[in-house]
Amino acid sequence: MSSKITVGLVTMSLIWFTACHKPRSSKSTSQSKDTDTTLITRGPEPKDTIAADTIAVVANAGEPMPEVKVNEVDFDYLTAKSKFSFKSPKQDFDNTNVNIRMKKDSIIWLSVTGVGLEVARGIITRDSIVFMDKIHRDYFVFNYEQLSKQYNFDLNFDLLQSVIIGNMPFEMQENGRFVKENDFYVLKQAVDRLEVDNYIAEKNQKLSRLKATEVPTQNTFTLDYEDFRTVGSFLFPFMSHINLNVLSKEQQKVETTMRLKHSKVELVNQSPGFPFNVPSSYKRKR
Repeated sequence: MSSKITVGLVTMSLIWFTACHKPRSSKSTSQSKDTDTTLITRGPEPKDTIAADTIAVVANAGEPMPEVKVNEVDFDYLTAKSKFSFKSPKQDFDNTNVNIRMKKDSIIWLSVTGVGLEVARGIITRDSIVFMDKIHRDYFVFNYEQLSKQYNFDLNFDLLQSVIIGNMPFEMQENGRFVKENDFYVLKQAVDRLEVDNYIAEKNQKLSRLKATEVPTQNTFTLDYEDFRTVGSFLFPFMSHINLNVLSKEQQKVETTMRLKHSKVELVNQSPGFPFNVPSSYKRKR
């Protein structure tokens, strides 16, 4: 596995929005005692947080909206078998096999396989990202500040977690408002320099699309969720399409597209384990 693919997987994990924003605060998970799944519904929370129940405000003067419930996934541990594709002006690879394990708000573990063998392994925490290239016997270490500077984005763990599980990445803002557009309730938010539109499907009340635009540059990020399937008692998006259009340092528009497609997702009560150890013989490349 080449270092380009390794960096590409980090990019999949971390390329997000084009301006500074406030990280989403971690929330503790309450475990349901009456079900066999860790996927549960959150109860009502204060108005400054997005949970399973988000109450709509008035969309337009004189046109009150019905109550809008944004159904979100809550879990202790998650495992998934997935394929990842990535295309940019400098990199292009398709349907890379990735096994994912997660501990909510804490750890994302990735194992990349090719021809039946593990070729790379990565672990992402709230502080750092480490990837091992097992073919070339070297490894890469990143922190969010470094990657934010490299890709001209402010990056953090919470945004990545939202990409994988399909939850809304930003907490409810006091100035947020819902409007009705065709078959969607659109929650419009202003988050620092971003204008964010969250498209909630009327038919299932799941986040189906997110579009963020940076006001000064008009850089845009679009995330589309598709192929919703039942996991436990909730709908989970088995496919995510990401499109990123940003202005380079040379003032040229650069487009990056990514696709994450799950073939299997499980929400489990017990830790699946997150084995990660860099052998002393491996050489650090970054």
